[in-house]
Amino acid sequence: MRTVAGAIPREVKDGFRYDEIPWQRFPHFYGPGEEIPGLLVTLASNDAHAGRRALEKLWEGLHHQGSTIAVAALAVPFLLRIAATGSPGLRAGTLRRVAEIARCQHFGDGSREGLLKVAEDPKEAEGTTMCPVDWTIQAARTAITADLHLLLPFLPDPEPEVRAATAFALAAAAEVPRISSAVHSRLAVEDDPVVRVSLILAIAQLAREDQDEHAPAWARALWSDAT
Repeated sequence: MRTVAGAIPREVKDGFRYDEIPWQRFPHFYGPGEEIPGLLVTLASNDAHAGRRALEKLWEGLHHQGSTIAVAALAVPFLLRIAATGSPGLRAGTLRRVAEIARCQHFGDGSREGLLKVAEDPKEAEGTTMCPVDWTIQAARTAITADLHLLLPFLPDPEPEVRAATAFALAAAAEVPRISSAVHSRLAVEDDPVVRVSLILAIAQLAREDQDEHAPAWARALWSDAT
């Protein structure tokens, strides 16, 4: 599970060849994994209303009460492609789903340490599959990293909500130097305050994982600046 989502062949992902994915091996929180492709197809359709309902159902099935589940990692490559090619109005929401699947949940822990965690307790297992939660998170992160070519073009998206969601998703990927450089470059020209905060938090999370010794002083200087 740890690598399977990132190892899905490019032609399978780009062709939306859902029948080549072993959905049946992984249930979602409310039913069998075989239901996920149908929801993905609806999300990718031109029917914005149906797509929004499908996104809500995917969220309930893949991310119940703040917890993620193994089949969610298999959905990540397709969610990224739907964000790129589907309804622009659902793009930010779809990217947020990807970002949440790929990180541990904090259940109200607003501390710096809690918010910037990127791995779950290795002993924590999903109740329905007994698959280690950390495996699912790492599989989703690997899947995001494999498809950075889809995410990075969203950093200058016209919609601030999409730019913020993109930073949230990029912070969960594993290719730190490349992503950090791209996010720093965007921060230099970004004028929306909410997006700027999202970019700074993404840089902080990436820097923490990369053990960048200069990052704390950089972040403190930004946060003490009234602008």
